[in-house]
Amino acid sequence: MKKAETQQEVIKYWMEKANEALQSARSEQHAGRLVFAINRAYYGCFYSASAVLLREGKKFSKHTGVRAAIHRYLVKTEKIDASWGRFYDLVFQSRQRGDYQELVEFSFEEAEELIAQAEGFVDLMRKLLKTLV
Repeated sequence: MKKAETQQEVIKYWMEKANEALQSARSEQHAGRLVFAINRAYYGCFYSASAVLLREGKKFSKHTGVRAAIHRYLVKTEKIDASWGRFYDLVFQSRQRGDYQELVEFSFEEAEELIAQAEGFVDLMRKLLKTLV
């Protein structure tokens, strides 16, 4: 198998995981498990950003590497608006709080806003993948 075919398979895999994570975020939200909903919303963004960055020839083993790369390779190059970089920072920080701090709670409305924006982010990454060579 050629390297390009393998890369395309991995990109497809990351996008499938992004979609599954968003579906899980909605399910967790409606079940009232809002910390888990935020976690899944973040992972939807992480997986889709990883797919786009891989298409750009960039691969990262740490979440902070993906976060920095979004700003370096997507925001600074104006492939995405800076507001999407700020959103990624927000969902990253929210997931960090929910996963690692005690007694963190999110409201249904907070979860709704983050999930809706995560859906927009993943959609943007999907569109971006179509424009990248």
